[in-house]
Amino acid sequence: MAVIVRNVSAAQDPPPAPRRADGRPYRYEMIHADGTLRGYADEPAELVGMLIPGYGEMGEGAERAAARLRLALDVQVRLQARLAAGRLGACDAGERAVLLGGRHEPPAPEEWTAPVPLVLVTSFYEPEGTLPRPSGPQELQVWLDPADDWALLTSLHRAGMITVGAR
Repeated sequence: MAVIVRNVSAAQDPPPAPRRADGRPYRYEMIHADGTLRGYADEPAELVGMLIPGYGEMGEGAERAAARLRLALDVQVRLQARLAAGRLGACDAGERAVLLGGRHEPPAPEEWTAPVPLVLVTSFYEPEGTLPRPSGPQELQVWLDPADDWALLTSLHRAGMITVGAR
């Protein structure tokens, strides 16, 4: 069973972590919803369920995989907009076209060296997908990985969209 509590401002001490009915702490803590919520759970799928409404009631296979992919695509669009805000002027026309282009087709630049990181979803790129991965500095590529619950959570953590801690 997972628990969600409202987070406090950074100026305050964090709330005490809830405990399970048997008194033991939860295995995972996740700060999400732009830092407004803290979630506690024993399984990665329970944390993903805090990000995807109805996830716990979905079938284990394709239905959950599709929901994780939809979340990754939604985060891709929001994070790309956040990263590009105020920095598009430093990009050339081709780079701006990739950054501002629709995501109904995954961006597929051969190389990415623009001053704005490019947010990509692993499902569409080798080895999982058919597109070649762009070459260029790794710090300019933010990868979201919806392959499974833990891969999704850790990629969202690395992207700065959530914070996940484990005991």
